[in-house]
Amino acid sequence: MSKRKIALNEYSQEHLLYLESIKRKKLLISILRYALFIIFIALWEVLARFNIIDPFIFSSPSRVIQTTINLYNGGELFMHIGVTLAETVLGFLLGTLAGTSIAIILWWSETIQRVLDPYLVVLNALPKIALGPIIIVWIGAGMNSIIVMALLISLIVTIMTVLSGFMEENAQKQMLMKTLGASKWQIFSLVVLPASVPTIVSALKISVGMSWVGVIVGEYLVSKAGLGYLIVYGGQVFKLDLVMTSIAIISVLAALMYFGVSWLEKALINWRSHSKG
Repeated sequence: MSKRKIALNEYSQEHLLYLESIKRKKLLISILRYALFIIFIALWEVLARFNIIDPFIFSSPSRVIQTTINLYNGGELFMHIGVTLAETVLGFLLGTLAGTSIAIILWWSETIQRVLDPYLVVLNALPKIALGPIIIVWIGAGMNSIIVMALLISLIVTIMTVLSGFMEENAQKQMLMKTLGASKWQIFSLVVLPASVPTIVSALKISVGMSWVGVIVGEYLVSKAGLGYLIVYGGQVFKLDLVMTSIAIISVLAALMYFGVSWLEKALINWRSHSKG
């Protein structure tokens, strides 16, 4: 008898039915999710074909596909995707690493945290896009300024989200370990960090979107290549198919990055469950 059959025999009939209902619900959600996307694309194409919406302004899926093919044939598609993707990934990684590191420092020192707390609130409320021209003057008109823009937009949100998770995680356990003479590092590594994995993953999911915002805004301001550049160029010369195509590609890339973070979340959850077991 296989391990799977042995494991199933350990469950009651009611529990097996419950597990089956969960599987069916997940399947239904997946079907509805993809059906909604297909209906949206089909409706968009039909409305544009029959001129119910202006295809010049709103484009259509077929025109988006044709524009993508034209970019590929012209050798521009992967060049622009590569530039934007490199800027976004670098901004995302730097923002995540810097934000998490600063959150650890603020958790470690209550004094520093209380001193910097009002400044974090102000910086979070500050529209970072307004700093774009200043960043360009400081760093120069190039990829570096775009990466810094992505980093700044995701940095403060990451700090506040991760720090909030650190502060809320199991205060009683932290106090117990202090009473038993545990060091600050032991409390952090054994209690705070493992329990904060879901919070850190949530911060990553938020940071993905913020990084894309920062990069596209940066490419609006200063770029000679990238998907943001294509959007600006397409708007200037009234090639709105190019604008919609760039937006569609950005949506796909952002979704792939989000799914990558979700995969990391599942891997970390499995690791935590195995380490506890």
